[in-house]
Amino acid sequence: MEVLIVDDERDIETLFRQKFRKEVRNQNLELLFAFSGSEALEILERENPPKVVYVFSDINMPGMTGLELLDKIKSQFPNITVSMISAYGDSENFDRAIQSGAKEFFTKPIDFESLRREIHQML
Repeated sequence: MEVLIVDDERDIETLFRQKFRKEVRNQNLELLFAFSGSEALEILERENPPKVVYVFSDINMPGMTGLELLDKIKSQFPNITVSMISAYGDSENFDRAIQSGAKEFFTKPIDFESLRREIHQML
């Protein structure tokens, strides 16, 4: 199962690879990374339909925000599950994300056990 993580902070890749090392090693999970909303859309548009089944995106990114990305994913690829993350647990971002079709809303620091449960439900 392909999962796309979208965050403008590049060190997030190392963190996710460490936390999901077992799932990747067992070939249950393939992690893809994009460091902007536009890069995420490029990855999703490479194949029709995309192999990515889950997108985990930061909200606060330069250029295209995570909420704008969520809107584009839900209009182009409605079957892809999307969860959002923000350093700020404000209700405005939470409400907008859920109303726009996000399955879950996480706050930083990431609760990797909750995220792991979320991903395992889809496996």
